[in-house]
Amino acid sequence: MRCAARLALIGALVSTGAWADAYDFQIYKLGSPQVGGTGYSPRANGNFRVFARQLGAAISSVNLMPPETLGHAGFAFSVETAIVFIEQDPTGVNGIGFPTQGLLTSPLRMPSVHIRKGLPFSFELGARIGWLEQSRMATGTVELKWAINEGFTYLPDIGVSARITKLINSRDFDLTVGGLDLGVGKQFALAGMLTLTPYVGWNLQFVGASTGPVDFNPSRSQFVAEQPDKQFQDIYIFDSMSAAANTHNRFYGGLRFISGSVMLAAEVSYSMIGKFNDQTTGMDRNVPGVVSVNLTVGLDF
Repeated sequence: MRCAARLALIGALVSTGAWADAYDFQIYKLGSPQVGGTGYSPRANGNFRVFARQLGAAISSVNLMPPETLGHAGFAFSVETAIVFIEQDPTGVNGIGFPTQGLLTSPLRMPSVHIRKGLPFSFELGARIGWLEQSRMATGTVELKWAINEGFTYLPDIGVSARITKLINSRDFDLTVGGLDLGVGKQFALAGMLTLTPYVGWNLQFVGASTGPVDFNPSRSQFVAEQPDKQFQDIYIFDSMSAAANTHNRFYGGLRFISGSVMLAAEVSYSMIGKFNDQTTGMDRNVPGVVSVNLTVGLDF
């Protein structure tokens, strides 16, 4: 009985890749960090860091709200989509940028649902749940905003916010993005029942990532997988990424339109990731920036 269960487990591990959707990640493709291991690359940990920072920028590239709050009795519900343009890293192992099951073609689309609730003293609480297209992965975000200044006739609205975004149902690795945000905007009334609100902002983001044990030889035969001295061969982890050591700036600007309770908004976001020193190779790695076009339609009460 135990033998049958073990064979079933081995078969599941060997064939997991066949069940993956096109954009599910297979991070073993970034190369193994273990010297002498299958697929070893001295750039492997750097590849993982580039991948995690770009993915972190992608899943946290949506704001779609001006700095003003809803008011203590306000509530908003919206359906959003982020169209994310990712320039893949040409210096990765074999030119690989994002290690997906199938070929990832930019842009990447990420639809989401966003709920916001106004609180007393110019605070606002929000939550967003999103989905990475052609994958089994989702994103979850919680956010808290405070309007330092809002509603004055001749002064702009100014708001600060903090948010945490986490990748959900990813295989072999964990990714979390924190952010501190400063936004400036101004609402203009048009024809009594209409409002138009342009806004801009700056977001400082922190990307943290780690992996569990990764099988860098998933194509091994079942016969090899059954050998006691081979079962843990080529299973290693990437170096963990500290959020404090992996920060970048995101700049955004948008325009929101409200008629009655109906809300429409569009936004452009640019994450400027920059470079880091790959300690394994001693070389600097430039991380391409991430551009996102974000759209939303919803109800604002």
